[in-house]
Amino acid sequence: MIPVCEPTLKGNELKYVTDCIESNWISSQGKYIEKFEDEFSKFCETKHGIGCCNGTIAIHLALEALGIGKGDEVIIPSFTMIGTSNAVIYSQAKPVLIDSEPETWNIDVNKIEEKITKKTKAIMPVHTYGHPVDMKPLLEIAEKHDLKVIEDAAEAHGAEYKGKRIGSLSDVACFSFYANKIITTGEGGMLTTNNEEIAEKAKLLRNHAFGKLRFVHEELGFNYRMTNIQAAIGLAQMEKAEELVNKRIKNAQIYNSMLKEVKGIITPPKKEWAKNVYWMYGILIKKEFGMSAEKLREELLKEGIDSRAFFIPMHQQPVYQKKDERFPDISGKYPVADMLSKEGFYLPSSSSLTETQIKEITEKIKSIKKKLK
Repeated sequence: MIPVCEPTLKGNELKYVTDCIESNWISSQGKYIEKFEDEFSKFCETKHGIGCCNGTIAIHLALEALGIGKGDEVIIPSFTMIGTSNAVIYSQAKPVLIDSEPETWNIDVNKIEEKITKKTKAIMPVHTYGHPVDMKPLLEIAEKHDLKVIEDAAEAHGAEYKGKRIGSLSDVACFSFYANKIITTGEGGMLTTNNEEIAEKAKLLRNHAFGKLRFVHEELGFNYRMTNIQAAIGLAQMEKAEELVNKRIKNAQIYNSMLKEVKGIITPPKKEWAKNVYWMYGILIKKEFGMSAEKLREELLKEGIDSRAFFIPMHQQPVYQKKDERFPDISGKYPVADMLSKEGFYLPSSSSLTETQIKEITEKIKSIKKKLK
């Protein structure tokens, strides 16, 4: 079986974790946390990095640090992982859904302004599967309407927009370090920002909002801390960060060259202004292929090749069908999100994937298509 994604742990991960255990620094204090935060913020070209327990929590923490809450609205794409939307709901604000654009699979920036109301407080672009959102017009809209911008960069470690690192373009950005991410800590998250006030507020809130007196709390805080063990893994990952990113890009280039002649397959987007890091190598299966995406995935699994379907859009989520004022309005039309969900899936994408494995995967796809004739 070729897994759809697995972590690449070939550096000092075991050494640093062993040091945590041998020194008894295994919880939310220890030298690795600050070192990891510093290295990741430098990687993102920002002044501050604030570690926390996962990517969804990073978004919630960002919203809370910005003072976004009950009665507010946050614009997000419908085509995303549900953590984006749920984090907004955790803050008691309401997600407002926007369709995607077919060219990048990201939020359709041209549709944002029509959804802005007096309640809108922020826009949250998601850099889908590692391809950056077109941020210049989005930031212009935000400035025009005095809105905050929170990047959901969970999938975009090392990606760039017009030469600038994702994570440094907005008020605050949020990353995930789940096991399948380019940089992993197993579970974990990080906020990056150049705003010292946001950074300090996030640090306060992630740790129960402890005041100068240990058990005196003037604000409602959370237990959102990252552990020293997680950070130890993350620091080891940062020592090979550029290598891990470049391997994803190289593998995507190999995939592209081997799939370019296969009729009915659309390979991942790559705009001239973007550095796509291909967190996952996603493809769209059009009718010309002769088989649905779901059926192709079934056939590949028979051949020992794992894959994953694209996200189910927020407007299709059963939980949001329930009548609840906290939930997003799902009554609109989102044709691009629907298309992506129906036609898309991603192939094995680990940084440790070999060219031989990619050739095996693509040859299996070609063989399946050939049998359809």
